[in-house]
Amino acid sequence: MKGVILAAGKGTRLYPITRHIPKPLLPIANRPTIHYAFDRLKEIGVSDICVVVGGSGDRMKETLGDGASCGVGLTYVTQHLPQGLAHAVGYAKDFVAGDSFVLYLGDAIYGDGFQEYARYFKDSRCANLNLVKPVEDPTRFGVAYVDGDRIVKLVEKPPTTTSNLAMAGMYFFGPEIWSVLPDLAPSARGEYEITDAIQMLIDRGADVRAGVYEGTWFDTGTLDSFLQTSDFLIDGATLVEGDVDGEIGPNVVVGTGATVRCGRISNSVVFPDASVSVTGDISRSLLADNVTSSESIVDDICYGMERRSEDLVPR
Repeated sequence: MKGVILAAGKGTRLYPITRHIPKPLLPIANRPTIHYAFDRLKEIGVSDICVVVGGSGDRMKETLGDGASCGVGLTYVTQHLPQGLAHAVGYAKDFVAGDSFVLYLGDAIYGDGFQEYARYFKDSRCANLNLVKPVEDPTRFGVAYVDGDRIVKLVEKPPTTTSNLAMAGMYFFGPEIWSVLPDLAPSARGEYEITDAIQMLIDRGADVRAGVYEGTWFDTGTLDSFLQTSDFLIDGATLVEGDVDGEIGPNVVVGTGATVRCGRISNSVVFPDASVSVTGDISRSLLADNVTSSESIVDDICYGMERRSEDLVPR
């Protein structure tokens, strides 16, 4: 089995930080987000991985290289225009070359592994197995309707639903998926949806199944979820590897080589090689590589960074 990681998104919900750092490279608990994907894939014996990149592809290749330092082998393909998940998957066809593969969204973090789902996919010989998870508000996600463990219908972000099973961003596919992608049409929002591709498999009689995921699942695409994920990964502790002079509150990650002087920091991520010198608080903030904050109060920086850009001075 091979792996495909989708990492071509622009990360607009984390602008402007992701204008400079691709979202899959943003560090959570002092590790790039995409490294957690490598961990989960290696746990199920997948080390040959294709990363679908976008406009930030050069930065991704420069940082990750051939993957050897992470114990994986990486191949890169470029999705030049963002046209949906199914469109991105199509770029990996030559890499997959008829094998089965696991599709992983590059900004997702999972608390538990996928060994039981990988075994179920292999033993059932189904065309597609999708991780689903019961959620309070399924209308924010692709929603699966099931009969036993078989998916009978998928709807992308329905306004109302009788199912609480959200598609949880992890998919196992056999080669059958390649037969439907050429016939896929754009959705109402102009994208080629992976849920539409799976629905086409269902409509054509393929065996499509659901695996209910019991672990914790995070989408790290917003500041709140980014900080929640960091808190989860460090188990509520304060992880400090840099040089800090000041009060460190809860849920803080200070990267290696970072310097903090005369301030209080809470609910924050200070990236490696940053320098912080403040007379006030830094709260619920992200400070990127090679950024200095001086003589200012920085609050909710990812939400207010554009209007407070004078507080961020590149070194």
